[in-house]
Amino acid sequence: MIKNFLIGLFVVMVFTSFSSAQTKPSAANDIFWSELQKLCGKSFAGSIAVDTSNSPDFAGKAMVMNVRSCEKHRIRIPFHVGEERSRTWVLIRKNGRIELKHDHRHKDGKSDAVTMYGGTSSNSGMATRQFFPADEETVRVVAPPAGNAPSAAANVWWIDLVPGEHFVYNLRRLGSDRLFSVKFDLKNAIATPSAPWGWKE
Repeated sequence: MIKNFLIGLFVVMVFTSFSSAQTKPSAANDIFWSELQKLCGKSFAGSIAVDTSNSPDFAGKAMVMNVRSCEKHRIRIPFHVGEERSRTWVLIRKNGRIELKHDHRHKDGKSDAVTMYGGTSSNSGMATRQFFPADEETVRVVAPPAGNAPSAAANVWWIDLVPGEHFVYNLRRLGSDRLFSVKFDLKNAIATPSAPWGWKE
């Protein structure tokens, strides 16, 4: 009986080890992507957490993010600032990484001269945070600054997503004091706003 028990225990241990070897834990960006997709169809109010430029484009204006379009490998999130509906964050899954792009439009739906800049995560990141260092397209489309200030090549974007708590979009320009951060409350969904410019309702 003891012999049969030991044999059975050995079989269970081998099977468990084999199953564990075959089952890889989810990559951090898989978890991040899954949690982001759970927000599809929802909208949330936000506010500026930090803006070292004190831009009048954002000061004192209502801010809303709307996770409006969700495909398997693409999620589009319009970011409304007051009556301005020109901005959409586009996240794309490519080769095990996540790409962030900024789609900027005019009222007539045409693309702005400065659009589709951003970057791609260089590693799997964290389940609640993904980083996007500037890519070559960003260097090409974003106008260089005056003097010796760092260019858009020094831009790093990151998104913090804590399920049921908050979504934070951040921009830092390395080598300068430029920091922009807008935080959205995920605890309270709000009414869906109008479609961004260039989109059909």
